[in-house]
Amino acid sequence: MSDTQTLIENRPPSVATLFLERVASTPDAEAYRYPVPAASGQGPDEWKSLSWAQAAERVHAIAAGLIELGVQPEQRVALASSTRIDWILADLGIMCAGAATTTIYPQTNADESAFILSDSESRVLIAEDAAQLAKAVEKRGELPALTNVVVIDPAGVETSDFVLTLAELEARGAARLEKDPDLIKERVGAITKDQLATLIYTSGTTGRPKGVRLPHDNWAYMAKAIAATGLVGPDDVQYLWLPLAHVFGKVLTSGQIEVGHVTAVDGRVDKIIENLPVVQPTYMAAVPRIFEKVYNGVAAKARAGGGAKYKIFQWAAEVGREYAKATQDNFRRTGVASAPFGLSAKHKVADTLVFAKIREAFGGNLRACVSGSAALAPEIGYFFAGAGIHILEGYGLTESSAASFVNPGEAYRTGTVGKPLPGTEVRIADDGEILLRGPGIMEGYHGLPEKTAEVLEADGWFHTGDIGELSPDGYLRITDRKKDLIKTSGGKYIAPAEVEGQFKAVCPYVSNILVHGADRNFCTALIALDEVSILEWAKENGLEGKSYAEVVAAPATVAMVEGYVKQLNEGLQRWQTIKKFRLLPRDLDVEHGEITPSLKLKRPVVEREYKHLIEEMYAGSREA
Repeated sequence: MSDTQTLIENRPPSVATLFLERVASTPDAEAYRYPVPAASGQGPDEWKSLSWAQAAERVHAIAAGLIELGVQPEQRVALASSTRIDWILADLGIMCAGAATTTIYPQTNADESAFILSDSESRVLIAEDAAQLAKAVEKRGELPALTNVVVIDPAGVETSDFVLTLAELEARGAARLEKDPDLIKERVGAITKDQLATLIYTSGTTGRPKGVRLPHDNWAYMAKAIAATGLVGPDDVQYLWLPLAHVFGKVLTSGQIEVGHVTAVDGRVDKIIENLPVVQPTYMAAVPRIFEKVYNGVAAKARAGGGAKYKIFQWAAEVGREYAKATQDNFRRTGVASAPFGLSAKHKVADTLVFAKIREAFGGNLRACVSGSAALAPEIGYFFAGAGIHILEGYGLTESSAASFVNPGEAYRTGTVGKPLPGTEVRIADDGEILLRGPGIMEGYHGLPEKTAEVLEADGWFHTGDIGELSPDGYLRITDRKKDLIKTSGGKYIAPAEVEGQFKAVCPYVSNILVHGADRNFCTALIALDEVSILEWAKENGLEGKSYAEVVAAPATVAMVEGYVKQLNEGLQRWQTIKKFRLLPRDLDVEHGEITPSLKLKRPVVEREYKHLIEEMYAGSREA
């Protein structure tokens, strides 16, 4: 048995056990950093640290507090909060109590929150603030299993027999531990590998969310498999801002416990640019939209700097992409990431003029980023690789505990999601669907045996619903969602995500794009522009002072975007080309239900909402 196999096979039975082992191993090492408002109330946030021992003190108090509230093993405790240090400590506390965490996005409305709380039969809700509490209070009559709400931020909250603060819960737990110091050790020792740890409701692009049941063994495997990849080490500093209610964010907490590195936690997306130079992370995980926004912002800033500055940026971007492709190709052939002398010389100049500034904006120490949740346009991936920021794409689903594939460090290949994690099997079905099997696959959908049987075979193979291709040496490329493939009336199949990704690499102003063409004789697109970038463009093009809706309706804006559509079409097959498009009056967002909290496009919702624009594009048209 190899060292990797030994590491994975000898995994502990639970995340709680993994946590206690980490605390015992490195009690005084720094575990977490988190921001707090400056003592003066003015100026930037101050960052504080918790050692593993200090984190354990709070985790044990939360666990004991939940036990005091009557929470039993495998009962659900819901967490409705943004990403913050308290989320991580509460999640660990829930698991150390032997209970299971039900995750709820803070943006979820009262009706859907109530559905999740009811379907999961959550006994306790840990709510971030008064706004999250209000949803539970509004729907309390529909939630007979819910006995208490614990509020993290007490501002504006009145406590009662039903409502208490997190500080009060921890105080109760600490008092219980004084009387019964072995309480948590006993609870953790009784947890089995098949015991439920997490219930994550898929945000889904259609229909009601389904609760994905993930036992402790899923997370213990993930922790060991992530460590086995060697992508991170104990000296790394991770910047964690991803939603912890989503499986992508959640898996990063398990991997950190196994490796023992520092994690800086702050889920405020608007603080990312401000925080990066302060935290100076060595690695960070993100969704493609973040890299698209950074790329578009850099391109827009260069354009605003004038013709010469923009030409330098365009030249540097092209050199960077060529350099990245060359070094990756050479590494594949020889094992050395090098490029021809002339290209290397040009890249050195481009680095001085453009790329060094980009790295500095990321904090200066970033070795790599992991990208997941959706496809990253290869041209954007190559751009950042050329800038010295290697984006390692990975792949997985909620049903596979997030990570099933990841690109292997120096041997990464832009445009692929890498190789399977140790212990994960992959198979491509006859119709191109990706099938997975291994210790990371879910137990099933909560209370939905028929839905489970539709995707999970008796021998353990899970049907992902994604279409992909495997290279001879095991690298996976995702081509599209099985259900999202478009078949035109002419019988041609089109992968809309591929076309959409290419457009995001071409147009620096796009935020979201939906390609439509199922059963039609040509393809069209609905395009939403990035508000910040397009309003900056508007200032320079005679539209200053106009609202977003006015800017996107202006003929000059339509003409500008049309130029990028033509540029896109030049690289597509005839049947893939976008014949017509419409600019949307506002960007797509989570609040309107058009994208998921993990920033995936909800195609049926968008197509239904903008059906009139789609029909308008096809009205009276003949095949072009």
